[in-house]
Amino acid sequence: QVQLVESGGGLVQAGGSLRLSCAASGRTFSSYAMGWFRQAPGKEREFVAAISWTGGSTDYADSVKGRFTISRDNAKNTMYLRMNSLKPEDTAVYYCAARARPVNAVLVGSYDYWGQGTQVTVSS
Repeated sequence: QVQLVESGGGLVQAGGSLRLSCAASGRTFSSYAMGWFRQAPGKEREFVAAISWTGGSTDYADSVKGRFTISRDNAKNTMYLRMNSLKPEDTAVYYCAARARPVNAVLVGSYDYWGQGTQVTVSS
């Protein structure tokens, strides 16, 4: 079992930055690929970014490429999402997810564990 807790969300003006964190419990964090997803009101949950168990491979949605950076610190059992140049359309609840595979994935159904989410609101 892996438990995930997100933090770092909040209200920010357009063009601003935030860093989300995802703290994971469990001794096998380093063997899990991780991902960030988001869900805006009335929309389906969508892929944002993913990272392999070593951190050596990352994937990004086209909408955030060049603005967001995913990273992880296996020694701290924590994953991060640095978000720069935020836009109002980035407003959503952001979820971290873990999958019991070493390779990252972009599909919601590929992940086994989910956090409760953290709200990010970008004002124009």
